[in-house]
Amino acid sequence: MTQALVIGGGPAGLMAADALLSAGHRVLLAESMPTLGRKFLMAGKSGLNLTRAQPFGPFLAAYGPASAELRPILSGFTPDAVQTWAEGLGQTTFTGSTGRVFPTVMKASPLLRAWLARLDGMGLERRTRWRWTGWEGSACSFDTPEGPQAVSAAVTVLALGGASWSRLGSTGSWAAPLRGAGVAVTPFRPSNAALSVPWSAHMRTHFGAPLKGVAFRAGGLTSRGEAVISARGLEGGGLYPLTPALRDGAALTVDLAPDLDPETLADRLAAPRGKLSLANHLRRVLNLAPAKRALLTEVVRPLPDDPAALAALLKALPIPSHGPRPMDEAISTAGGVPFSELDEGLMLTARPGTFCAGEMLDWEAPTGGYLLTACLATGLWAGRHAAARLAGGRA
Repeated sequence: MTQALVIGGGPAGLMAADALLSAGHRVLLAESMPTLGRKFLMAGKSGLNLTRAQPFGPFLAAYGPASAELRPILSGFTPDAVQTWAEGLGQTTFTGSTGRVFPTVMKASPLLRAWLARLDGMGLERRTRWRWTGWEGSACSFDTPEGPQAVSAAVTVLALGGASWSRLGSTGSWAAPLRGAGVAVTPFRPSNAALSVPWSAHMRTHFGAPLKGVAFRAGGLTSRGEAVISARGLEGGGLYPLTPALRDGAALTVDLAPDLDPETLADRLAAPRGKLSLANHLRRVLNLAPAKRALLTEVVRPLPDDPAALAALLKALPIPSHGPRPMDEAISTAGGVPFSELDEGLMLTARPGTFCAGEMLDWEAPTGGYLLTACLATGLWAGRHAAARLAGGRA
């Protein structure tokens, strides 16, 4: 029998393996893809936002309804601890102007290589192209290149990811065997997703253009940040925090001038414009960028001449949409194993000795360092509690 089995080679699974190996236990890690950390490496293409440098209270609040359950877990692996961990693997970090923390090299691959080298040096056994299919009695069953395999382990950590970016290994197919074992699984939904907008030909010349200095609102949620106009709609970190409202059908509005109140806007718009077109008038009196002007005229044509009415549009421009893009395109997913199915150590109450971590759990958070921090923290938490169980203690 294997001492410890970790299924899933992403950040949560690797952190669980790290915790178990550090406690002196033998670990077998099984991954369905040919290599480990594929989604981790994809995240690194945009710089690898490791965590967020901010006080713990606001940091925890970003996890919304799951913040109470995640509080002890994130307290055990804070944003400061994430930076210390990365630097312990030889990767210095820096903090950007918004508080986002990145490796100095702005890549994931050096960190992953150093981490795997350390785990290998601690005795990690790896199996790739091993796809978990569920349980055969007490053993975990796998489809492998060598045919079906079964592994019995004293403890198992499941870190199989969510249900987006399936080509990188996060298929969500694990939900069926869990439900078959009596574990409730909340249906998956897109999180941190782009918005599908049916643009007219008018917008084609603006595809790829950023929307900067705007605020987005939907269903009582507000987010200020940047988005990009794409052929498929709108995408970007400024929009992603609104996904919970947008997937429930809330309408999106954009404030194109969030630093000005409606009265000030109306006063500026009331300035004589002479022979200037309205578009040039907007550029002159408000310094309104071309992408903002294009979005305005895409939604409302003709624009009202009344300054107060135009100011109201600028403050709450309604964006007609078809809702979030398909779930497999989303950066992450909501849904998964609810905390009610787990004990305080993230062990399944229906299958003692089996723990869950990472995006398998039913939590969500915006981009900006929150996602990766919680994946690492839950992996560490599950690994430590699995190690404590092996040692005979109660987690």
